[in-house]
Amino acid sequence: MACSEWNDLRDEVGHNVGVYDNPADLTPETWTVIRFDEVEDESGKLEWLLRKEGCMHCEEPGCLKACPSPGAIVQFANGIVDFQSDQCIGCGYCVAGCPFDVPRISKKDNKAYKCTLCADRVAVGQEPACVKTCPTGAIAFGSKADMKQLAANRIDELKSRGHEGAGLYDPAGVGGTHVMYVLTHADTPEIYHRLPKDPYISPVVRGWKEWLKPVGALGFIVTLAASFAHYVGVGPNTTEEDEHPAAEGKELADATPVAQQGSDDERPEGRK
Repeated sequence: MACSEWNDLRDEVGHNVGVYDNPADLTPETWTVIRFDEVEDESGKLEWLLRKEGCMHCEEPGCLKACPSPGAIVQFANGIVDFQSDQCIGCGYCVAGCPFDVPRISKKDNKAYKCTLCADRVAVGQEPACVKTCPTGAIAFGSKADMKQLAANRIDELKSRGHEGAGLYDPAGVGGTHVMYVLTHADTPEIYHRLPKDPYISPVVRGWKEWLKPVGALGFIVTLAASFAHYVGVGPNTTEEDEHPAAEGKELADATPVAQQGSDDERPEGRK
């Protein structure tokens, strides 16, 4: 609710689909969702796993690397990855480039949207709206160093309570993330609603702009060189045959008498 209110988002109410997640998925108007997953441990005991899903604000954002529109996606010095809607061309490459499947394309304006980590609030020294409103302190905000220390303390506490698999989710495949999770089952993150164990940016996404830019430049240079060589070797696209009709036409035009208006005395008989 805090996210929707601060960002002035109004999504459809939707229908009950048999899960506690509400809304059931991320949308262009819903930038964060609480995921509920019921799992069974080795002893057969049921356990609820909850995760706040949204943009992970990767250190090496796949969406940014995939985006072909300059300025549509920006990464600030504090690590926040933000979308600039006025520069978005709606190609959807950011969706393909994100290993967490977060961005959504709006059918209303054909632009991409996602969690901004309340970049406007952070810029003036405030914490994100979700952090501000969380009543249990389950969400914290601060420098990455401070958050890692807070996570380490929490992991020690979980392990002391018998959760030996507890750990920090900060995947190296995307250079680390600026949104991190403390998971009680860090060795199997996929049970947290398909959280990828080893997310990475596809080599195609990582390098397509670096490959296409030099290829495009090379193609332009080759085309320009071929045109210049043709001009030097062959000359302008004209032949002697093309020039003759114009020349003959000029001679005919020069030989054609021009009728001039004169007085009645100068006119031939029969034309008075």
